[in-house]
Amino acid sequence: MTIKSENTPECFARLDTVFPMGKDGLRKTPEDCMSCSFKTECLGNAMKGKGGIQAREELVDRAYESGMIGFFKRWSKKKYLKKETLKNK
Repeated sequence: MTIKSENTPECFARLDTVFPMGKDGLRKTPEDCMSCSFKTECLGNAMKGKGGIQAREELVDRAYESGMIGFFKRWSKKKYLKKETLKNK
C-alpha cells in the first residue's frame, strides 16, 4: 500500500518514525519531519497501512473515554476498523 520511490527518504511511511507515540500517550510528528518535502504524502501513506488503522483505533478509544462518542458508536467504528485490518492483509 505504501508508494515509495527512489527519491523518498528511508523513513518514508513508517508510522512509528513519522507519527510516534509521545510520553503523554498522544501521537505527534517530530520536528525533523516538518522540514521534509515528503511529509504530507509520507504521513498519508503511513496512515493507510496497518499501523494507521491502529492509530485510528486509538482515536476511537480516546473519544469513547472522554465521552465524545457512546458505546454503540465506538463498537461500530472498531468493527469497521477490524474489517479494514482484515482487508489490508
